[in-house]
Parts: sequence; structure tokens; C-alpha cells
Amino acid sequence: MLRPRIIVCLDVEGGRVVKGTQFRNLRDVGDPVELARRYEEEGADEVVFLDITASHEKRGTLLETVQRTAEVRFIPLTVGGGVRTVEDMGELLRAGADKISVNSSAVRRPELLTEGAELFGSQCIVASVDAARNPPSESGEVGWTHYTHGGRKPTGLDAVEWARECAQRGAGEILLTSIDQDGARTGYDLLLTRSVAERVSVPVIASGGAGSHEHLRDGLTDGRADAVLLAGILHDGLTTVRKIKADLAEWGVPVRPIPEGTT
Repeated sequence: MLRPRIIVCLDVEGGRVVKGTQFRNLRDVGDPVELARRYEEEGADEVVFLDITASHEKRGTLLETVQRTAEVRFIPLTVGGGVRTVEDMGELLRAGADKISVNSSAVRRPELLTEGAELFGSQCIVASVDAARNPPSESGEVGWTHYTHGGRKPTGLDAVEWARECAQRGAGEILLTSIDQDGARTGYDLLLTRSVAERVSVPVIASGGAGSHEHLRDGLTDGRADAVLLAGILHDGLTTVRKIKADLAEWGVPVRPIPEGTT
């Protein structure tokens, strides 16, 4: 069994890393290149670079920023935002990305996932699933709706079933974000994460809500995620990847070691 990964997310708008709550009220937190370098030095296993307004504003991902980021890091880099075609995927991979994340374009044309997997390998294709809880039903059943365009546009798709379809169509990984928990720092939506993990045979990354080391542990154990993604508590200097890994290891979570020479 592969050890779980600690992944740092860099949400980018206008070439700067931003952070908000429920995908809104964004604030500037720094330069993506410098932050990617810092988090790799701290021991992050991967970095995710998301141009969060690319689809909404009808523009492509900032290739120049991707190239600069790729030049200063050695850990895997996932890039998403504004990816519409396999040509876009190829361009990003040539710019230095290791994986490509797609959301809006996959909803419009699900065949994109299959085409990308066939051309570049399923390990390069990440399906980004942004989910918000549905209003309470009379039966008490819990469900989630999938959103696109940075959490702005509901698709009407059941998020759990859509994640399953993405995996079946060739996505090698699911980046699962709880819109409700995003930026709240009250923990991941464990029920959502577990529901998807039980329905797919590919790795699931829990995202949205990390506020403490215990939340990361719970995402990997109770949520059954294969990786946990975090941003705000690192950007604000409340902790470091090294401290997180030390606590997880003490709690019996088999994290990946931090390479020697990192700070």
C-alpha cells in the first residue's frame, strides 16, 4: 500500500496565490513560485497549482507561471484551470506539469478524460470534483451536487456518482473539494470523502476544511482518503509540513519521509 500524501494547494488568481472561504472573499498570500519552493523544502509530497478563475473568465492557465514554478521544484506538480482540450493538456505537461486537473471541461465533454488518459496515461489525469451538500431532504438522506467554474455553477450532477464516472472514463485520481468546508478550518467533510472513496478504485484527495493536524489525520483515516490537501494554515504560518508529518507519524499514520537536507 502506498503511503498517504500531504499535498499543498496554490490557488492562483492573476498570477498570485490567493485564499478565501467557500471559493470567495479571496486575499493575496504570495507568489506561487516562492511558495512552491518553500513547501517543497518543508517536505510537501506534491503541489497543486489551480488557476481558480480561468474557466469563469474564459482564459487559459498562465503557462509562464507554470514554467517558473516547475523550474524550482522536484516534487510532482498538478496544474488545472481553463483546460479545455488534450492540446491544452499537452501544453501544460510540456511546460513542466506532471498531472492535469480538469473540471468544467469534463462536464461539458466527458470524453476529454478518456482522450487525455489514452494520450498521456491515466496517472496524468486528475478529475477535480467540487461538491456542496444538498438542502436537507424529508428522508434525511445526505447528498452533494457537483459545481464548476470555481464553485459558481451547479451542474445538477450528483457529486459522488460523477466522481465514479470520472474514474471509469480514465481519470487516475479524484481531487475532491467540499465547497461548504473550504476555508472554514473545521475539518474535511468526512462523509463526502468516504462516500467517494468507497465508490472509486482510484486515489482520492480530500480537500476543503483543514484547520489542524487532527483534521488531516481524520481525512486519511475516517475519510479513507489517499491524500490530504491543505493551504490556508500553511499560508498563514500556523504550522509547517514538517510538523504535520511528525504528528501524523506519532499517531501511526505512515507518512512519506521528509528528504534529508530540507528545512
